[in-house]
Amino acid sequence: MKYKLLLFTGVFLLAGWSVNRRLYAQDTDTAAFTAPVTIDEVVIRAQQNGFDIRSFIDLIRRDTTFYKAFRSMHLVSFNAENDIRVFDRNNKKIKASLSSETKQVYRNGCRTMNVLEEKTTGDFYKQNGDYRYYTAALYAQLFFTKGRVCGEDNIVQGWLDKTEKGKSRIEKSKTQLKYLMFNPGRPVPGVPFVSNKVAIFEPDIAEMYDFRLVAQEKNGVACYLFEARPKPEYKNDVVINVFRTWLRQSDYAIIARDYALSYKTMLYDFDVYMHVDLQKHGNQLLPAFISYSGNWHVLTKDREIVRFTARFDY
Repeated sequence: MKYKLLLFTGVFLLAGWSVNRRLYAQDTDTAAFTAPVTIDEVVIRAQQNGFDIRSFIDLIRRDTTFYKAFRSMHLVSFNAENDIRVFDRNNKKIKASLSSETKQVYRNGCRTMNVLEEKTTGDFYKQNGDYRYYTAALYAQLFFTKGRVCGEDNIVQGWLDKTEKGKSRIEKSKTQLKYLMFNPGRPVPGVPFVSNKVAIFEPDIAEMYDFRLVAQEKNGVACYLFEARPKPEYKNDVVINVFRTWLRQSDYAIIARDYALSYKTMLYDFDVYMHVDLQKHGNQLLPAFISYSGNWHVLTKDREIVRFTARFDY
């Protein structure tokens, strides 16, 4: 179960408070990141007006926007379109799928969910109604609601510093997944062979990457795009193959992110890509669209090749 939670690294999600100027100005440790960053003319002009690249990168390292956005989903009503497809070992034929529309209703501090429409093919469910595929089960855990759930919040400050003492193996694995997806660039404790390889902002790992920062519009919003890609000579030595983050120029809030991760050991292998778009709803950012493509295998378990998309309408 521990490795499964790690390998599903595509499914993410949830929460972190929107980045603001106060965070940008404090609690930084920019000295640790010294790798060169390619910048465009817009960034050069911004530097002349006081824009500091190292502080900006440190902001990305410490940001919790994504984590808060997904936790905030538990506090609003929305409709969701869910599409999950499971492929055969050759990644050519769909052997099971689910297509559904669900509606979450949030009222009086509690949330419930109605299935408005659902269609499945193949062996998506077991005979007892459980999900046959682990990726589908984790998707359901993240985005579907059983019964009535109450008393949740979207507070995330300090989530990385909570002690793991006394937690079950499953809870520790969930924390590892949060580190990987919501705080990329920080070592993931307790994950064999991978832990330090995802710390792309640490000097010994950063030297394996090319970094760039450019001005780029994303979903109609003026943004800064920060991108990290491995240098050709290190492409087989890293875990994070693509890391792209779009931050609004107006307040540095993250509105979209791309991940591509892969690694292979004797115990497991995984090759995962994920894209997430956030949108503003009222005064908060919430997930709008998620796409995931994952191919992973754990020793003694069947390989899972799954793609899914999720769209949310608030």
